[in-house]
Amino acid sequence: MVPQVAEAGPDDWLGVGGLSEAGVVTGLVFADSGLLGGDPLPWLVLAVGGALAIGTTLALVRAHGDPDAGELERPPMARSLVMIGVGLLAAVWALASLVKG
Repeated sequence: MVPQVAEAGPDDWLGVGGLSEAGVVTGLVFADSGLLGGDPLPWLVLAVGGALAIGTTLALVRAHGDPDAGELERPPMARSLVMIGVGLLAAVWALASLVKG
């Protein structure tokens, strides 16, 4: 048995069907006709993958010129390239999922 949610008017969107304020706002943002579509996972993967790729690339490009004691002059190249690859793969996969629908 699926619980039914009552229709809400323009002034009573908080507390619809016994949901909390955060649940209603999340429902409004991630609803099928809402701002971000029905599934937030591709958006989250796109954000994390893009941040991983861009952040690691910027760390390589803008390496420290004068490191303090115990710091590396630049990030390890092999690890950085792997992280850029993983971030790009995740971002491209998320974009393909979003375009596919």
